[in-house]
Amino acid sequence: MAPPPTPPTPVIPREAWEGCSVLLDINDGDRLAFFRLTPGATVNIGDKSCSLQPLVGRPFGSLFRVGPSGLVPCAAEAPSQGKDVYDGANGQAQVETRDNRSLVDNNTAQTLSSEDIEAMKREGASGDAIVEALITNSSTFGNKTVFSQEKYKLKKQKKYAPKVLLRRPSTRSICETYFKKYPARIGFMRVDTLSLMLSMANVGAYSDVLVVDMVGGLVAGAVAERLGGTGYVCSTYLGSASSSIDIIRMYNLSGDMTSRIFQARLNDLCSLQNSGDAPSAISDSIQGEVVEPGAVPDESTLAQPVDTALSDENARSTAAQPIDIEVAEPAMDEHLNRDCKGSNGTSIAPKSLRAGKAPSPERMKYWKEHGFSSLIVAAPGHEVESLVADLLPLLSYSAPFAIYHQHLQPLATCMHSLQVSKMAIGLQIIEPWLREYQVLPSRTHPHMQMNAFGGYILSGIRIHSPDPCNGD
Repeated sequence: MAPPPTPPTPVIPREAWEGCSVLLDINDGDRLAFFRLTPGATVNIGDKSCSLQPLVGRPFGSLFRVGPSGLVPCAAEAPSQGKDVYDGANGQAQVETRDNRSLVDNNTAQTLSSEDIEAMKREGASGDAIVEALITNSSTFGNKTVFSQEKYKLKKQKKYAPKVLLRRPSTRSICETYFKKYPARIGFMRVDTLSLMLSMANVGAYSDVLVVDMVGGLVAGAVAERLGGTGYVCSTYLGSASSSIDIIRMYNLSGDMTSRIFQARLNDLCSLQNSGDAPSAISDSIQGEVVEPGAVPDESTLAQPVDTALSDENARSTAAQPIDIEVAEPAMDEHLNRDCKGSNGTSIAPKSLRAGKAPSPERMKYWKEHGFSSLIVAAPGHEVESLVADLLPLLSYSAPFAIYHQHLQPLATCMHSLQVSKMAIGLQIIEPWLREYQVLPSRTHPHMQMNAFGGYILSGIRIHSPDPCNGD
């Protein structure tokens, strides 16, 4: 009797490992920063420089606090029962009898001076102890409403006892981080727009997806993450210089997933489609142009996030500061030349294996014979109509496609062109709409400030266009 098959190991480990990229959420979104867990990596929080080594081996989603010696894991806190808001007998909300009408903000309510706080810090008092001392020495804290007390605690906690949440870089977290501070770098693409594009293009396991990614590699990385190492991603570009897809390195993709991401010129794909066989000259030209460092920019040519992160690294994380997001790819150290190993011993995207290599002649021949199973276009700075006219013949019949643009008119022109040429059916233009809600006891309502625009998506299905000369 044959032994039972061993269960497959997870593609992406659930714990942080040395050499991986992580997203640090400081003070519940006040500051977001991408880091690589190298031996010398540090993060500046307030006036302290904390090493990131305590994060190695910890599961994603772990919460840390800033202690005297650096980052310290937070103890598990018991969930709040809401006893200050709800009546435990019947679950009904209590009537708040206090209000803040009699409170006057004249800076005399707090008897604890800044010198006393500095003395507590020198004695090694924790941030939580300082917050409790501030609450005890406040003459107006007891007269505030329950909600005002919570806001007061949260404000002091962010200043004296900041918390750091270890998050795994994923499609959602990466897109939200860029969209918060640098939306132009991803073409003002919101996370719900990106997820809708993946669904409309029917991206699934064992798919061959053709991508035009002019948003830094966000779309190509999202497609590769959804494929899970089963299909192939071909990121095509115009001209001789490849577009940057450096955001893919933040996804912590495995070596197998990274090896399935290719880059090829659109002219080479079109000429291969029109030719009878796969000429070696095309493969040679692809190898010469894509395998070179231009395919994935080196550290000196990486986009502006690197400079922004370095300039913002010394910023203090307090409640009075604006949101600070560092979206830089951390510097690569020499030890990363070795394969990065996950918690289960699997190889996770070594430095030498980068996304964006040239497809093999066999793979190019397969795409020529069978076509791509879906198409996603995110090229806000290019003319959509002519670009789609060159891309649709590369798809197989009945293949879906999704085209993103931040303006409506280019997609409307492209939609009319496709209707006239009868190259696609099921054409529709959708404007994604998203509303976030604050869900808290007795105060659930839409957020006071929201983004009202998420771009537009043109979707459809490619069909065989009849030849007017043959009368089909």
